[in-house]
Amino acid sequence: MTHPYKNLPDYAYWSRAISKVAPGEVDPVLEAPFVIDKTTKVATAGSCFAQHIARHLKANGFNYFVAENAHPLVPKEFLDEYNFGIFSARYGNIYTARQLLQLFDRAYGLFTPSESVWKLGENAWVDPLRPQIQPGGFSSELEVVEDRKKHLTAVREMFENLDIFVFTLGLTESWLSTRDGTVYPICPGVSGGNYSNKDYYFHNFSVNEIVEDFQSFAAKLFTVNSKAKIILTVSPVPLVATAENHHVLKSTTYSKSVLRVAAEEISKNNKNTVYFPSYEIITGNFSRGEYFAKDLRSVTENGVNHVMSLFLRHYAEVVPQTENIDLNNNDNRFNQKDYEAELSNLAKLNCEEVLYDEILNLGNIKK
Repeated sequence: MTHPYKNLPDYAYWSRAISKVAPGEVDPVLEAPFVIDKTTKVATAGSCFAQHIARHLKANGFNYFVAENAHPLVPKEFLDEYNFGIFSARYGNIYTARQLLQLFDRAYGLFTPSESVWKLGENAWVDPLRPQIQPGGFSSELEVVEDRKKHLTAVREMFENLDIFVFTLGLTESWLSTRDGTVYPICPGVSGGNYSNKDYYFHNFSVNEIVEDFQSFAAKLFTVNSKAKIILTVSPVPLVATAENHHVLKSTTYSKSVLRVAAEEISKNNKNTVYFPSYEIITGNFSRGEYFAKDLRSVTENGVNHVMSLFLRHYAEVVPQTENIDLNNNDNRFNQKDYEAELSNLAKLNCEEVLYDEILNLGNIKK
């Protein structure tokens, strides 16, 4: 007898590809349609998880493309604090496809939000589209505006000169302006500004909306950079909080499912766009939970190493400097306590979403 399942390759069978394979050796990447070398300009954007990709590219000697740099006189110890080099441009986290599309449109004068600045405390102001990019805020509204001009110039340089754009889809839940549909990286009132249900509303993006937004962005990107290629990923990090009237576990499952389906639809219908399965590598049950820290949300360095070792092996054809750690060998495990402390510090600087857990009572926000 014969049937379609009789002679499939090993990767098509759970037992051969997962249960009989050492956790650190699980590899769901079948092929890479293009190769990155040391001259390839790789730019990144997206959710907090995107920062891991940038860090490992730099650590392995690749050309992580940064279009927006600090003034040469700025001391090196301040660069991370002021978010220089963490992103390819100083835009902070870009959690949704709509936010990415609007970034492109703002950079090219196709969209100008009606709200230019947010007040932060008594004597500071922030950019509503990147409210945590400047610790403590800017000293004046004019400083916000002038810094934004330089920033958007750098964004144009990035889009026009990058070779590979790695974008990590992070969230479906967002807060928008009722006046012009501007999408914010965080709820107004959390890190500047004042929340009002007359001025802002909550929206949970659907698969169709995400696909349409990203397709529009990609088409515009290719008009200014015909050689560009896109690698899509989905952040494995659960929601820190949900504004839906649901349990956070239910909202997380829904959100990540929507993002994963959208990523598949986008990558299938665009020859210059591919999907890389970082989400599956981190959340797959083969790791038996070892890729999440004690908060069951933060991704461990061990998990990041697994993701990046496969990324560099397939897309750069090199053996990365970091090695996967044997999940069954306690003596060789990464110092989890130190890593959690480091991640906590990074999150406060570079991940707006964690503020929901620290200072925001979502129950008081009216939709």
